[in-house]
Amino acid sequence: MTLQCALLLRDGHVIDPLNDMDGIADIAISDGKIVAIGPGVEAHADRTISLSGLYVTPGLIDLHVHAYGGYEGWLFPDQQALPNGVTTVVDTGGAGWKHFTEFKETIIDRSTTRVLAFLNIVGAGMTGPPEQDVTEMDPEPCAATILDNPGVLVGTKAAHFGGPGWEASGGAIQAARLSGTMAMIDFAPRPTRTYAELLERMAPGDIHTHVYAAHIPLLDERKKINTYVWEARERGIIFDTGHGGGSFWFRIAVPALKQGFPPDTISTDLHKASRLLPNATMPVTIAKFLAMGMPLQEAVFRSTQRPAEVLRRPELGHLGPGAEADIAVFDLIDGDFGFVDSGAARLRGNQRLECQMTLRAGRIVWDLNGLSRPDWETAGEYRRLP
Repeated sequence: MTLQCALLLRDGHVIDPLNDMDGIADIAISDGKIVAIGPGVEAHADRTISLSGLYVTPGLIDLHVHAYGGYEGWLFPDQQALPNGVTTVVDTGGAGWKHFTEFKETIIDRSTTRVLAFLNIVGAGMTGPPEQDVTEMDPEPCAATILDNPGVLVGTKAAHFGGPGWEASGGAIQAARLSGTMAMIDFAPRPTRTYAELLERMAPGDIHTHVYAAHIPLLDERKKINTYVWEARERGIIFDTGHGGGSFWFRIAVPALKQGFPPDTISTDLHKASRLLPNATMPVTIAKFLAMGMPLQEAVFRSTQRPAEVLRRPELGHLGPGAEADIAVFDLIDGDFGFVDSGAARLRGNQRLECQMTLRAGRIVWDLNGLSRPDWETAGEYRRLP
């Protein structure tokens, strides 16, 4: 029996790590869901799009962005995520419990992009100056707000704290335990609070972001991964990229990858500054890892399936039948390229990714070259296509 569907994506090179797919396949979509996937799907479709020569992946999941608050300058998700193949973003601490309702009403509920969030341990979040007020760091209302919003809030966040104590990261970890979730920590070592001690305090599933930042002692004086870092990974601590404007250095990432220490998750820490000179979008950040020797299939895994696992959202990050049709289509372009890191240095590479199309819940929301549109000579009477 031939399948009837709304949209059929033909002949793309599908990379879906969860379902062990890495080859030419078709994807049939109806009612916003994937109804069939595989080589030579037999279907009658309202619309068929050829993706021959392009790579098709699950919609990317950016585990670290700034969509609200943020003294660095936040960015509304749709205009930054969807043109880059990102269908799910996680705001990292823009709002604390005091402003979460406003964040939800003005950004989360109005975005086509799926927006999840880590709630700042600081009640006022990132509004105003950086998070230095220890009197705002109360784990109980933070945890209570997370428990009241399980569909959106995935855990707690501590960041940008310059004081000597553990009020920020310790408070976020406590709030995560109270809410049964996870903590994401952006950490600045001090003589009174070291990186090794932070990792000891964290539980399996907690996340250290900015793993390749210059201020993080990932490497010892011999440029080797510190033993306590390896031990933390073995215990289940998650290490996130969090590229950002100042937190991704090739001088740290390259030796780390050569020693077999990739990030668990590839993420951008996208904000107004990191969008410019470092150009820390997801396709560019992934291309930087390709230039450092990571295979494309692994980079897709660390941008789709793995962040879905970290977020405890198994329904995301894959293209299996029944999954919401969040899909990204990329062209992998060969050439001579240069990639800039946060430390004002360049790495040369020979491949970059260009997002050609993005689908969110089965709807085409980005189409760089009009692959889904008729040529103007045959378009007929004007109408807006879905």
